[in-house]
Amino acid sequence: MGKPLAVIGQTLGTPETYQLLEHDPGQPGPGEVRYAIYAAAVNFVDVLVAGGKYQVKPKVPFIPGAECAGLVESVGAGVTQFKPGDRVLTSGVGNAFCQVAVTAEKNLIAFPASMNFIEAATFKVSYATSYHALVQRGQLQAGETVLVLGAAGGVGYAAIQIAKALGCRVIASASSADKRELALQAGADASIDARSESWREDLKAANNGNAIDVVVDPVGGAATEPAFRSLAWKGRHLVIGFANGEIPRLPTNLALLKGAALVGVDFRQFYTYEPDQAAANMRELFRLQAAYGMRAHVGRIFPMAQFAEAMKLAASGTCLGRIVLKMRE
Repeated sequence: MGKPLAVIGQTLGTPETYQLLEHDPGQPGPGEVRYAIYAAAVNFVDVLVAGGKYQVKPKVPFIPGAECAGLVESVGAGVTQFKPGDRVLTSGVGNAFCQVAVTAEKNLIAFPASMNFIEAATFKVSYATSYHALVQRGQLQAGETVLVLGAAGGVGYAAIQIAKALGCRVIASASSADKRELALQAGADASIDARSESWREDLKAANNGNAIDVVVDPVGGAATEPAFRSLAWKGRHLVIGFANGEIPRLPTNLALLKGAALVGVDFRQFYTYEPDQAAANMRELFRLQAAYGMRAHVGRIFPMAQFAEAMKLAASGTCLGRIVLKMRE
């Protein structure tokens, strides 16, 4: 193999602004690890960051991408957790759309042989976010019913699988027949049309006339209030994001009348403030993955050279499932 390549932009901009160039990050320093990347996820937020349209604006030259997986090539002085040949995954802001990278030891997570590189590259953010939401923030109990909004998205799809593994009933809400079918394939017990004019009635019918215990909400917008109104006594509504683009407002008397909780879920801050619990969550997720075969649904895989096409597809929001760049064979 020749010199390693990377997707590099000298300025932040559209996918066409970026080029595939030779890039060798050098050898790892003390406490660092050099690793070869085999697969990288391509997310909508990656395109926003690369275009300078996200709340975090990186320095240039910039290598896009947040999630990737590969093999350790070499380690710097003082590294104790990894050795050459170890299978690792990571996530962050940038430095994923490249064939070789160097990072601090603490940023890497070893993943088991039960997962391939594509599965590992699409696992951490969606599954760790969903697990933290359901377990720490939602205090989910076996036998409860979970409503998942945006059920065919990365977080929603993961939430379905995790909630089922934890012994719960799951109802999926999604905006198209294909998305609802995908949610059922993930394990949802029932699915409803997110655009239905009788959405609350559809939800109640799907749950045998009963209210909902926990709502997983990465969508926001108009979906939030009717979902909150559908909660049972002591229900929990987990606010994960606003894929709809609109931050909703709720009448606070609804929380009072239902004894219900509106619970914020910020995985980035959780990872910063509670690293030991975050690490314990990953260990449990790997156990669940091996036991239940949990994995993201991958809609498209592109070779590295087609990075711009992959980024544009991610920006369009039209791909059913995750998008992956295959960095090497």
